[in-house]
Amino acid sequence: MNREGMTRRRDIVGRLIVFAICIGSPILVGAAGSLVTRSAVEAWYPTIEKPWFTPPGWLFGPVWTVLYILMGVAAYLVWRKGWARSTVRVGLRWFLIQLVLNALWSPAFFGLRSPVAGLIIIVPLVLAILRTLLVFRRVSAVAAWLLSPYLAWTTFATVLNISIVVLNW
Repeated sequence: MNREGMTRRRDIVGRLIVFAICIGSPILVGAAGSLVTRSAVEAWYPTIEKPWFTPPGWLFGPVWTVLYILMGVAAYLVWRKGWARSTVRVGLRWFLIQLVLNALWSPAFFGLRSPVAGLIIIVPLVLAILRTLLVFRRVSAVAAWLLSPYLAWTTFATVLNISIVVLNW
């Protein structure tokens, strides 16, 4: 194989590794959250008051799985535009900030069994997702659209979290 072919192969392998990291990171955050969530969903969550619009429990896993994949694809699309661009670096920093906040919500809400702690995390999370989406939009319109369902679902989750706080005050 010639030098150009080897370089091209290295580039493809590098892109596949970054793609796997972009997809895998949100999925790992979700998997870690589910470990904290499982026992509380079985023991504590059924005992608290919830609003009438609470989705059935079986819906959360599939929805979050799709959202985590969309998040990863969005991050990858932004990364592909080149680390040399400041908007790419800023967008991916915001992506990491919102991913950390996302990772903290399950331990706060379910781990501590505290809707108030969950609320303290989810409000900045929504704002960080919005900021990420706005920065991503300057880099890739498709990446911003891929984050839109995540923003919508997390905004809905915020309303649900607020309602649980109020109903269980």
